[in-house]
Amino acid sequence: MLNRRHIRIKVMQILYGFKGSESDDIKVLERTLIRSMEEMYDLYLLIMSLLIEVQKRAELHLSSSKNKHLATKEDINPNYKFVNNAVLAQIIQNKDLADELKSRKINNWEMDGEYVDVIFKALIKSDLYKRNMENTDDSYKADKAFLLDVFKNIVAPNDKLYDYLEDKNLTWIDDLPVVNTIIVKLIKKLEPDAPSKSILPNLYKDEEDKSFGIELLTKTILNLTSLNKIISEKTQNWDKDRIANVDLVLLQLAIIEFQKFPSIPVKVTINEYLEIAKEYSTPKSSVFINGILDKLIKEYEAKGTLNKAGRGLM
Repeated sequence: MLNRRHIRIKVMQILYGFKGSESDDIKVLERTLIRSMEEMYDLYLLIMSLLIEVQKRAELHLSSSKNKHLATKEDINPNYKFVNNAVLAQIIQNKDLADELKSRKINNWEMDGEYVDVIFKALIKSDLYKRNMENTDDSYKADKAFLLDVFKNIVAPNDKLYDYLEDKNLTWIDDLPVVNTIIVKLIKKLEPDAPSKSILPNLYKDEEDKSFGIELLTKTILNLTSLNKIISEKTQNWDKDRIANVDLVLLQLAIIEFQKFPSIPVKVTINEYLEIAKEYSTPKSSVFINGILDKLIKEYEAKGTLNKAGRGLM
């Protein structure tokens, strides 16, 4: 679920707010980083539980309509096509997902059910919903295609849901595009006989990724004095007050990867931080950062001090 770029972003966010020194308790920052990464998994569970609650809301709506005093023919004989969506049912009935929601106490929609109504009302008003209800194809494939359309066109872009998530956890807004992509990929891969665990993706690709963020954070903080000295020497012609704080943090992280992460290719490091700069800093930041890093690499190469092991790591 978490890719290296997103891990770098989370480390950047913590360092951006860090006002201490190398002597500060790094363990506190490590715990903050771990919690931030874990909360991304909570966001995934929260969005999955929203799909479940929308189905329940649809079922309640049909049941209530049947009991209207002046019920119409459609109310008396409701269309259960959405409620009986096979892929949605597979998610609802998944015991591993249910256990994870319970153990992590993901119960937001019990208290904030109005957001379930927001999604449900947007759904039933949509042409997408009307077309699905009229579609006679009730195959698993058709149900999957419809659920994907619902997620991509109704759930993921909903502004009120976005505002709610931002209010609950500011870092979730950075996590949301990644989580939404994971959910789309997961639904696409689902099959009727898919293992129960397939609905619960791993937070980290492997143990190396799991430790990468902690190492990146720790090594950067432990070397702040030397990193800032390097950056200061390379930015003597720049007005310090006009250098964005985010750019300074990104330079710190890139340089520490050059120095302390021999298995990460130079080009990967540079490309990653340039992309992050384009998203999180000023329009000119990527050019500024690229210029500084390019000078450093040439110096390291000339001195033979570039700490990279293996082929193809330049």
